[in-house]
Amino acid sequence: MRLFLLPISTRRTLIYCERLQPTLAPGQKPPLIDRILSKTSETWTKWESADKGWQKKVTTYGNQLFRRIPFEEWGLKTLPPLTKTREKEMIESGRLRFDVVFPGKFMRESRVLGVLERLAMERQGLHKRKLWQSVAWMPVTVPFALVPVVPNLPFFYLCFRAYSHYRALYGGKLLARVLRGSGGTQGSGGDLVRCVPERRLDAMYTGGLVHATRQAMRLAEPVSAQDVERVAEVVAKQTEGDAEEVMVLRKWNGKLLAEEFGLPEMEVEIERAVEQVERDIDELKERRRKEEVERSVEKKEGVEKKD
Repeated sequence: MRLFLLPISTRRTLIYCERLQPTLAPGQKPPLIDRILSKTSETWTKWESADKGWQKKVTTYGNQLFRRIPFEEWGLKTLPPLTKTREKEMIESGRLRFDVVFPGKFMRESRVLGVLERLAMERQGLHKRKLWQSVAWMPVTVPFALVPVVPNLPFFYLCFRAYSHYRALYGGKLLARVLRGSGGTQGSGGDLVRCVPERRLDAMYTGGLVHATRQAMRLAEPVSAQDVERVAEVVAKQTEGDAEEVMVLRKWNGKLLAEEFGLPEMEVEIERAVEQVERDIDELKERRRKEEVERSVEKKEGVEKKD
């Protein structure tokens, strides 16, 4: 199973697990949850295609809400959830292994296991708490079912959030269990996790930083190994010894990465992650600017009082 570690900036990383399609026997139906998700996706797409009406408004505001859900949660949801069956049949037997694919020039291999462990563990408490909060609020939304025509949207939203937190929680638990290795010892994930520095990712990252647009990158000559080294050095210098957070992935590059690895679902995950990290960096810069202005004003007022 391929697990992608995609640095969005020099400090934040998106995790994306390549989804495996289950093999079904002739006449066998997909699992119930897969059928529910498929039907929900079809309904949502149908509502999005409407020209106007409450369905269109619901999907417009809904998509805005979805883009505000932390990309770390979406990333963990791409992992299969940890179950007793999966742990016994796949992890303990060694059948579930991860090839961790990452851009070796933009992320040191020595950091990979540490980043994976942090992503697996740091949000477990949050997702567990939010899961039960969503479940607890569900009875409160029951009266909304009396509203004619429009479905009970608050209830369905809480169902979505509860399932989303469940998937993120148990996706993180599966990753943590894999990192412990087949023997169950913390930190011994080497037998189930293989680090795979990917030159194609290095080239895609470099092209995204060198070119201004997706079309320009498509038309340009492939980047050389020297270009990759040069751009990686520039990024390292811009961080000022890790004192500054620097973007290393562009939003428009998500489509090219998804095409390169044949994973169309990856595109929206990258775009969402880039949007959120760019917004956080901009907000941090704005706070620093305001603090600097306030310090300057205070210093000036202090000098004037002395005079």
